[in-house]
Amino acid sequence: MLGSLSDAGGPPVVDAVVKNLATLRDEGFSRVWMTQASFELDVLTALAVALREVDTIEIGTAVLPIQNQHPMLLAQRALMLCLIGPGRFTLGLGLSHQLITEEKWGISYDRPVRRMREYLDALLPLLAGQPANALGEIVTARGALQTSNAAAPDVYIGALGPQMLRLAGKRTAGTITWMTGPKMLAERIVPALRQAAAEAGRPETAVRVVVSLPVSVTDDIAGARARAAVQFSIYGGFPSYRTMLDREGYSGPEDAAIIGDEKTVSDRLEELSKSGVDEFVAAIIDADPETRARARGLLRACDQS
Repeated sequence: MLGSLSDAGGPPVVDAVVKNLATLRDEGFSRVWMTQASFELDVLTALAVALREVDTIEIGTAVLPIQNQHPMLLAQRALMLCLIGPGRFTLGLGLSHQLITEEKWGISYDRPVRRMREYLDALLPLLAGQPANALGEIVTARGALQTSNAAAPDVYIGALGPQMLRLAGKRTAGTITWMTGPKMLAERIVPALRQAAAEAGRPETAVRVVVSLPVSVTDDIAGARARAAVQFSIYGGFPSYRTMLDREGYSGPEDAAIIGDEKTVSDRLEELSKSGVDEFVAAIIDADPETRARARGLLRACDQS
């Protein structure tokens, strides 16, 4: 399941996050991925409370932008979450978008792959309890952290292009995708990730493909498509997602969304599984509680089949 602070149902937002995670745990979901939008409050602070209050369920970030936080600061925060919820936190990272980094934060979007590579040079040793000694052209970090034996979280990166996929396959636990359909997954993303892992001497099973898409289990297909077109319209304008949509043959995000009755949605989830997807993360788009419950019921059934 995909969640966010914006749809938590607050205020108070932290209480709402805890309540939602407890409900999903009780319904049988094993992991929830939380987004971090540029306009939201800090998701990691909320997760510190949630990991303390809600047991057993795993939580990941999908994804945290790297440009506006130093890797040493992120390592400090991530390792603290690993102490609060041992073995239950997964760190998903991304590059955000030029529109956000340059216009909102005043940070250059130039050389994004190099930035991510240098960021990992600094971050991964710190998460592993080792000193960082990274002197990059964009990112520099020197020093060590007192980790109190915190186990390092798995690290995923949002990777769609070939260079980022090579980086993910060689150095991380895998990739997290959004607005990406089965054709691109089967033909480009999954093979590139697995090949990069093999080239680095890692088994193909060392990397995983986590895929998130909007979902609506409904008989009102036209209505759900119209909502998806409006709700996710911004993604049709971001170059990375626009490329994925175009190559998939989708006119817009509403085509990427998985919408239909139980059989239709189940068939599309099966198609994703056959394309090499290891984990599917549903972003349920319906506001109606009964319709949302219908989607969660199907997702549980598919996960257990």
